[in-house]
Amino acid sequence: MPQIIDLKLSPKDAADDNRIKYYAASALHIPQGRINAFQIIRRSIDARSRNIVVNLQVKVFAEEPFEDHFLFEPRLQQVSHRPPVLIAGAGPAGLFAALRCIEEGYCPIIVERGKDVRSRRRDLARMNKEGMVNPESNYCFGEGGAGTYSDGKLYTRSNKRGNIRKCLQWFRHFGAPEDILIEAHPHIGTNKLPGIITAMRDAIRACGGQVLFDTRMTDIIIEDGAVKGIVVNHAERIMAGALILATGHSARDIFRLLHDRNIAIEAKPFALGVRIEHSQDFIDSAQYKCDIRKGRGAWLPPASYSLVSQESGRGVFSFCMCPGGIIAPASTDEGELVVNGWSPSKRDNPYANSGMVVTVDEKDFAKYGFTGPLAAMQYQQMVERNAWNAGGGRLVAPAQRVVDFTSRKLSADLPVCSYLPGITPGLMHEILPSEVASSLAAGIVSFGQKMKGYHTNEAIVVATESRTSSPVRIPRDKDTLMHIQVKGLFPCAEGAGYAGGIISAAMDGDNCAKAGIDYLSRPQDF
Repeated sequence: MPQIIDLKLSPKDAADDNRIKYYAASALHIPQGRINAFQIIRRSIDARSRNIVVNLQVKVFAEEPFEDHFLFEPRLQQVSHRPPVLIAGAGPAGLFAALRCIEEGYCPIIVERGKDVRSRRRDLARMNKEGMVNPESNYCFGEGGAGTYSDGKLYTRSNKRGNIRKCLQWFRHFGAPEDILIEAHPHIGTNKLPGIITAMRDAIRACGGQVLFDTRMTDIIIEDGAVKGIVVNHAERIMAGALILATGHSARDIFRLLHDRNIAIEAKPFALGVRIEHSQDFIDSAQYKCDIRKGRGAWLPPASYSLVSQESGRGVFSFCMCPGGIIAPASTDEGELVVNGWSPSKRDNPYANSGMVVTVDEKDFAKYGFTGPLAAMQYQQMVERNAWNAGGGRLVAPAQRVVDFTSRKLSADLPVCSYLPGITPGLMHEILPSEVASSLAAGIVSFGQKMKGYHTNEAIVVATESRTSSPVRIPRDKDTLMHIQVKGLFPCAEGAGYAGGIISAAMDGDNCAKAGIDYLSRPQDF
């Protein structure tokens, strides 16, 4: 039987297969020559002290044939003539819902308002070069959803919500590197994700499923309190008895549609703030206590960080930290300015950026006159319009040196920044709600005490990071995952308030597909 052992090695030794084999043999008290093969099944870095350690979990085959620990054989089958399941949205939730439908012998029909991955690139280029927003095709809408052109983080704490390993194996099956099955904090990178998403779509279509682009759901057909189909592009009807609503956290038209149709939704607390950018060299030296390009640092990946504090009763925390990344425009409409971050697979850009955000809730929304189910969304829009106006249009973003921000001082000039549409000096305390700006400033000062040099005028804040999660929750039964009012409607993932990232959304899509199929298999529900 192969044995699984734990090793603690230096970064240099952990990067050398011969050294790993040597230490594995020592741990098992056997000659090195008896080891036929080994497979790393878990890897993490402990950088809490100057003696950085790489923790490895290794499966060792001593005089035994190698068997892949991550072997995955998906149950793909032809479903073109099987009962249909409607899926609104081709993000992680929608794609994984479709894969689950195929596994269970049902035909998924995905309707996606945006374009396919390749066509979507042109719209993103226009955003970055010309400051022009296509409301149907941008960093949030289109094939793969908001996750496609992102860092591709695959880490989640939602390990009780579904099968994380299976989700990672699906990604690996469609072309992701094996490292995602091993790393404690796996990521894919925005340069690799489009090809993986394309492979998923091709597999769904090869099995008889449908993926329809430039096809926006504009109404839901409901009869006797149950879903019977949808209307797309205000004209065509597509009929089916189950609808998985996986439209993402920025589909404001869907929130309005549900509200107008008297389908229950509710305002949800979320987090809002800025993107903060430092040099990656600074983050590396602060986290690893060494130059990553020299000595023991040469075998380490670009460093990340996670920071949290409580300021005046509010949580202030880093969000979606992107080592070696860039700040990108994530607006979904003209007149609103949103920023986000992404990294390529090597995380080799010279900057490190992170969302730095503050929790807001019903009391904050009401302060500005926003009440009811859409209150959080309206509050979110207000801040995004403030940022747009402060930037002067064309996605130019208001920005401020970090110490200037905490000192409430307009920056006379700005450092070089990765945000391609451009930046202009602005006062965050005039753009952000006072309760957000003051807590955020205090939090950054606090983080500077935890990470020496973090609170510096060499760093920059850019407004506004506002799409951290959905501002609306679409209530569903915790057991059936079905909407509390409408039979056959399955609110899903980030847009419904039940996920927060690629993997948690993928798991929720998988769960909702199974719930939808269970519902369709009960004749009494028709």
